[in-house]
Amino acid sequence: MSTLMLSVVSFIAGVKDRLNSEKGATMVEYGIMVALIAVVVLAAVGPLGTTIKTMFDGVTGSV
Repeated sequence: MSTLMLSVVSFIAGVKDRLNSEKGATMVEYGIMVALIAVVVLAAVGPLGTTIKTMFDGVTGSV
């Protein structure tokens, strides 16, 4: 009987640990950070690409 009781207590403790885990919240936070970084990179690449294109057009014109 004590083996069954130990198994039940272990099962309940495992379920409790899984419910209290913050892994899901952490993954969501990392996902939001990656999305925000991607938006910042895309916002910076647009004007930077235009500037680089203008610079290369000037170099091509000089050659």
